[in-house]
Amino acid sequence: MRLSTRIAIAVGVTVPLLVLASGLLLLGLVTKDLYQQQDARLSDRAAALAPDAKALLRATASGRPPSVEHARERRMFAAALDVGVRLTGPAGTVTAGGPQPDASVPLPPNATTPVTVRAAGEGSWRVLSEPVSVHRPAVDGTLWLFSPDTANRAQIRLVRGRMLTVALLAAPLTGAVAWAAAAGAVRPLRRLQRRTSGLDPRSSATRLDHTPTGIAEVDDLARTIRTVLVRYDQQTARTAQALEVARSFSAAASHELRTPLMSMRTNLDILSEHPDLAEPDRTEVLADLRREHTRLLGLLVMLRALARGDLVEADALGPVDLAEVVDASVADLRRRHPDAEVTVAGSPGLWTHGWEQGLRSAVDNLLANACAHGRSEDERARIEVTLRRDGQEAVLTVDDRGPGIPPEQRDAVFQRFHRRPDSPGSGLGLTLVAQQIALHQGGVRVGDRPDGRRGTRFEVRLPTRADHTLPPPRRGWLPAPGTSQGSHKEGS
Repeated sequence: MRLSTRIAIAVGVTVPLLVLASGLLLLGLVTKDLYQQQDARLSDRAAALAPDAKALLRATASGRPPSVEHARERRMFAAALDVGVRLTGPAGTVTAGGPQPDASVPLPPNATTPVTVRAAGEGSWRVLSEPVSVHRPAVDGTLWLFSPDTANRAQIRLVRGRMLTVALLAAPLTGAVAWAAAAGAVRPLRRLQRRTSGLDPRSSATRLDHTPTGIAEVDDLARTIRTVLVRYDQQTARTAQALEVARSFSAAASHELRTPLMSMRTNLDILSEHPDLAEPDRTEVLADLRREHTRLLGLLVMLRALARGDLVEADALGPVDLAEVVDASVADLRRRHPDAEVTVAGSPGLWTHGWEQGLRSAVDNLLANACAHGRSEDERARIEVTLRRDGQEAVLTVDDRGPGIPPEQRDAVFQRFHRRPDSPGSGLGLTLVAQQIALHQGGVRVGDRPDGRRGTRFEVRLPTRADHTLPPPRRGWLPAPGTSQGSHKEGS
């Protein structure tokens, strides 16, 4: 059922009920007013007739001539006008005149305030009694006044009939008017429904084109639909991105793991086919197995870290204290490589808006790369770490005393799987550094040491303003399925 029809039915039912309720209230008020007017008339007549009633009761009790009583009766009946009068004494009815119920109709014992008396076949009456007392001679009586209730009943029936007529007429009229008004009110909603009914986010990129109508509910609904479609597109894109990352992860893992796995298989075959292998050869084969196993684990860890960096969500970002991240990474490096000499010079209170786990991974890999390839001539790793502020940026530098990197090879160190033949790493460490710095809208570059000494400097710049809340578009740090891999990298 359409909304306009529902509104028309609801209004068509509600309005007559409201009319009936209002009519009942009005009927009660009219009835009360009519009875108040009738009762006021009875009270006025009672006050005007009281002196004549006393005189007539005194004359009757004193035994005066009937002519005197008739004169008083006529005067009393003339003052009563349209109100029935009955005067009773100790011996019964003294006189009666005007409209009133039959003498057989029982009257209330005390009607000092007007009450209604119903007489079979005669309708109803409003009755008021007024005590009459005479001192000389001492006698008590009652003055009864009667007013027929016919006029009041007729007016009440008239009001009730008109009320029902209005209610019956109001039902179809208000229903029709409500339907017309509702049809016009929901017309923008119908237009919105027609525009949205053809939208299928699974098969079409077309989205809702809504022009504000000035109707708050319709415009709010349109904005909600747009928001839902945008979120659907975002989730679809994230799902597709996650699937692409999963395929890339699988392709990269299968490509890079093939060689070490084949090497391990060869070594295992040697051990199984030559159980009497000489001890030096056996030790060399086992050492080779351990190296390949370590390389496999490192490669899987780095691929997993790259995949997480590609899929990081905005709600994972927050304020990060860069000084704490650097201190934690340096402490971890000293624990794993106690022979390394690491000096740190930093400025506290440098904050950025980012993913703390990703920044920690980037610093860890910078330090690991310097430890692995930045050894001095005495084969001892000497690393100098500096953190400082430069305007609106935080600058992190890592200096080593290794052989350095030629300028023509400095861009290649951040490429996937580029590693030196003697490198113990997976070839993804500096790729992970570049990914995380790009994710945080920063930059990283390789250069010579500024003091002229032998070695390499890695310089990372990160914004200290929290003016971004979403990560930049994914750059595809994992290789896409079917792409060829690099073969050489200067890094861990």
